[in-house]
Amino acid sequence: MNLSSIVVLTKPENLEEIINTIKSSDDYEYHLHDEKGRIIVTIEGKDTDEEIGKLMKLQALPHVISAEMVFAYSEDELEQAREELENSDDNTPDWLNDPDAPMRDIKYGGDLKGKL
Repeated sequence: MNLSSIVVLTKPENLEEIINTIKSSDDYEYHLHDEKGRIIVTIEGKDTDEEIGKLMKLQALPHVISAEMVFAYSEDELEQAREELENSDDNTPDWLNDPDAPMRDIKYGGDLKGKL
């Protein structure tokens, strides 16, 4: 099971409408809000793909300015990754263990937004 928290932003004049929409949905659990239009909700999913789908539905709601995942917990995926690491040969490139390796050689490819 995966569990994530999301901060939703809307204009104060649309706050009640968005809260009611969130509360009436089985996809989200409402927690709290402030008068500025920030709403805290959580979502659950069987995997990351299901959670991302729910997040995208939330982002597409009328009057939602933004909805961003700020915390994610993926128990099953974490355990699966741990098992794979424990059962695999050491596939770590040698240069990652080199304390003198230049940082410019490290390439980050974790742009989630670019992959959706």
